[in-house]
Amino acid sequence: MDRDFDTVEKVARLGQAGVGRRIVAQMRAYWEGLRAGRDVPARSDIDPRGLENALEYAFILERVAPGMGRFRLAGMHLNDLMGMEIRGMPLTAMLTPEGRKRVADATEAVFQGPAIAELVLTAEAGIGKPPMTARLLLLPMTSDMGDVTRILGCLVGEGQGIGRTPRRFLVEAVQ
Repeated sequence: MDRDFDTVEKVARLGQAGVGRRIVAQMRAYWEGLRAGRDVPARSDIDPRGLENALEYAFILERVAPGMGRFRLAGMHLNDLMGMEIRGMPLTAMLTPEGRKRVADATEAVFQGPAIAELVLTAEAGIGKPPMTARLLLLPMTSDMGDVTRILGCLVGEGQGIGRTPRRFLVEAVQ
């Protein structure tokens, strides 16, 4: 019974129009507040209470190679999209092979710039996989050593439900 309620709740959340824009704006405003006059906030500045409404969509990436970040922390929405715990996996695991290069380039730009990247994604469609779009936001953060090796981000899927997992995304636009 609880399982059915959880599924209905996830479908309702995914079906809310504009939730992606709202969460992305909230995440970006939180990050801007952490900057406090600096170019990039520190990872140690993050307080989950400041992201209360966005936690299920939020993640922290750690740089492991050029253009490659792996999930250190990930919200439940990301786990739901993949149908498994994604901590330790690379961000590119959530993308189709065609989209991985564009996401790797955006990730590297965030680490090197430092810069901010926002991507518009579309999920692969198929049997048991309803149409879905998503927004991905990547925000640079410094490590304890002062170098930009962390990313605070969020990924918000919107559609009629998650459907069969894993859900992988194509990159429609990068800004």
